[in-house]
Amino acid sequence: MKTHAFQTKIYEIRGVKVMLDFDLATLYEVETKVLNQAVKRNIIRFPEDFMFQITLAEWDRNSSQFVTSSTKHRGATYLPYAFTEQGIAMLSSVLRSEKAALVNIAIMRTFVEIRKTIALESSLSQQIMELKSNLEDRLSEHDVQLMEIYTVMEQFLDEKQERTNWENRKRLGYK
Repeated sequence: MKTHAFQTKIYEIRGVKVMLDFDLATLYEVETKVLNQAVKRNIIRFPEDFMFQITLAEWDRNSSQFVTSSTKHRGATYLPYAFTEQGIAMLSSVLRSEKAALVNIAIMRTFVEIRKTIALESSLSQQIMELKSNLEDRLSEHDVQLMEIYTVMEQFLDEKQERTNWENRKRLGYK
């Protein structure tokens, strides 16, 4: 199974990467109702940090991301459940099928890829910040050197102006 197909089904809600019950049901090739019933029969395996029901405000705020509408999968009265990576891993023990195991393996690989991408972006961001800092330090050194050059040039021009003024002064006395 291609991990890219799973990446489009991973959303960020409450600052956590999650997959919604209806997307998982589609991947497991079961009805959303069946998936949720299996979870409810084993609710002890799904604490709040593994699974939570999204609020209406969260649904409204994020519904443009969700390709499928909730009414197609569950009726208008129910809000979807969001499963974190740990909750998805727990689903394989609840949905004891070969399909569930294969899908879970693919989803876990997708989460690993996402973490690697985030780590790479973080590393690149850190490197960019270090380069920027080094550049600013170098520019700062060059600025100091340039200011010293400008100061010497101004002194030179001031001295030259004083010499010119001295030479062009009105002389007193004999010629």
